Amino acid sequence: MRISTVTMYEQSTASINRQQSDFLKVSQQIASGRRVVNPSDDPQAASRAVRVDQSQAITQQYTDSRVSARNSLAQTESILNSISDSIISAKTRLVQASSDTLSDVDRESIASELKGIYETMIGQANATDGNGRYLFGGYADNAPPFVKNSEGNIEYKGDDNARQQRIDASRLMPVTENGISIFQSVPSGAGYVAEAVKSSDGGQPIAGVEGRNNGSITFSGPQVSNVNDPGYGDSYRVVFNEDTTVDSGVSYQVQRFSEGEWQEDPADLVVTGEYVGEGQQLSFGGVNVTLTGSAEPDDEILVAQSGSEQRPADLFRTMEAAIRVLESPATTGAEKAELRNTLNTSMRDLDNALDNVLTVRASAGAKLNELDVVDAVGSNRMLNYEQTLSDLVDLDYADAISEYSLRQVGLQASQKAFVDIKGMSLFDFM
Repeated sequence: MRISTVTMYEQSTASINRQQSDFLKVSQQIASGRRVVNPSDDPQAASRAVRVDQSQAITQQYTDSRVSARNSLAQTESILNSISDSIISAKTRLVQASSDTLSDVDRESIASELKGIYETMIGQANATDGNGRYLFGGYADNAPPFVKNSEGNIEYKGDDNARQQRIDASRLMPVTENGISIFQSVPSGAGYVAEAVKSSDGGQPIAGVEGRNNGSITFSGPQVSNVNDPGYGDSYRVVFNEDTTVDSGVSYQVQRFSEGEWQEDPADLVVTGEYVGEGQQLSFGGVNVTLTGSAEPDDEILVAQSGSEQRPADLFRTMEAAIRVLESPATTGAEKAELRNTLNTSMRDLDNALDNVLTVRASAGAKLNELDVVDAVGSNRMLNYEQTLSDLVDLDYADAISEYSLRQVGLQASQKAFVDIKGMSLFDFM
């Protein structure tokens, strides 16, 4: 078969170009460190690598989200620690103020210290994160969650949600707490609290001197006697009435709060009897309350579980009541009784508040531990993605260098063959 000179040139040129293309491809692989430089090099591996890259990017976003969540939780935990210290400090002051040896001036001094603690608590309740958002306002984080009303009492203006953040594909974690769960809640096991003040129509105590009992009655307890009592968990109030049929002239009746109102009908009363004072113990609803001192008609003692509708929990309200009573002189029997009863009630409230804050703080600590676990899982996942991506597109340098040498020899051989073929002409033999 006769082969033309043009054909020889075209085939030689094509061979050299092919060898150069293969040599250039291996050179690019070595320079980039990747086996798949262009999608056309391995379409299937390139497609899988894109999906792995996307998974890596999503995992990295979750990692960044966990960093933000950890900062919020760490700040929350730190503030809760400071709040618990403030509560302990306030309880210490109240124990000191309970001493009968203190004068009105001494108690005013303690009230001044409590005011400082109270203001510190308000500042902690209105703390912000690094982005200027209020930590304890829920999703209403653009304004202070706790503000003073026209009467000087603290009101919560946030919502009852906890701001959440997605830290992994299947985990949406609350990264803050709302103010209600910290300052206006009690743990589930909180017991009964007594308060010796008159009640409003809705059954909630009226804070202030105007609601103070007229008599000098004081209480100790309540103590739980039987948690299996059918009435345990209900709210009660002990109401004192003038009664000429008894020797002391004062009787009492224990009313239960049921169906949205106090049951005052004689047939619905829990306990009734003559009030004689001097350590008289009343038992109802699985609790015992010991009463001492004289009672006047219409005096009342509320006995309800902390956090119930009739005895809502409120750390700021507790502090305000304690400060108010310590600032007031205690000279008459009624004033001294109010001082003792308010301090006893406030100390129980502070105990419940401390338990609640510690519970919330433990929850924040548990979430920080969970973040550590999720971080470890995320790190392992990123390593797996990196290994998979390396298997798909990274270059085996040993194979690549061998291939580079082979392609270099091939290119040189094609060039030498072209030179030899170009010199084969009949004119060279004539």
